[in-house]
Amino acid sequence: MHYENFPVVTWLLPRELHQHFFNLYAWCRWADDLGDETGDPGRSLELLMWWREQLSDCYAGKPRHPVLIALRETIDRYAVPSGPFERLISAFEQDQRVTEYATFADLHDYCTRSANPVGELVLHLLESCTADNLRFSDSICTGLQLANFWQDVARDFDIGRVYVPREDCARFDYSDALLRQRVTNAAFVAMMRFEVDRAESFLRGGLPLADRLPGRFAFDVDLFARGGLRILDRIRRIEYRVWNVRPRLTRLDSGRLLGAAMVRAARRAIVSGRTTGAR
Repeated sequence: MHYENFPVVTWLLPRELHQHFFNLYAWCRWADDLGDETGDPGRSLELLMWWREQLSDCYAGKPRHPVLIALRETIDRYAVPSGPFERLISAFEQDQRVTEYATFADLHDYCTRSANPVGELVLHLLESCTADNLRFSDSICTGLQLANFWQDVARDFDIGRVYVPREDCARFDYSDALLRQRVTNAAFVAMMRFEVDRAESFLRGGLPLADRLPGRFAFDVDLFARGGLRILDRIRRIEYRVWNVRPRLTRLDSGRLLGAAMVRAARRAIVSGRTTGAR
């Protein structure tokens, strides 16, 4: 029942994968909530350490928590390594200590641990975790997280977090005082245009992944990536005034995204059929 930008499981996902996706989601949801929902960074770090211990016990063949007992079946079935889970915990731990980022390199490093591991876990469930697929997946996941940051500039600021890198504020002459006052001026608009364009480059850089996965999975990946692009388009349509308005996808947006994804899926099927016929 927790709000998510995208559904955990879509109607196109094979039924035999549903429980495994739920198992992954349950673990990630717990980790995220242990980091965000206590209201006390010190307590969150204690709980995240406990969650890390539960993960270690799971990989040692001794799962105790119900979520880890379920997750163990997924780990065994798909040979899922512990690395992605450990990187996610490290990102949630960082959230307790770091609330602002000096450079984009620092922010990107955070994305490689807070977002990219989710794509890697999904690729393991799809039995498609190759080096090239992982590279495209990382690009999509980073792009989606950046799109979420720029969608939620005001909301994140309200809870004491600023994801716009300091170097970018300096580059566009958007002072700390203006940031604290949540001022929308020409400098802020130019800076957000730059951030949105950069997020778009990550998302588009990962789009080839849809052509590398089996049809049903390709459809979901394509839909999620295009959903991120549509969020960025929404930010542009409100002229980057994210201090005042939180851009969201409308039902019309969702319908158009679904229709366009179906058309692209049909085209991929036709091309695949022609290739198979030629062989």
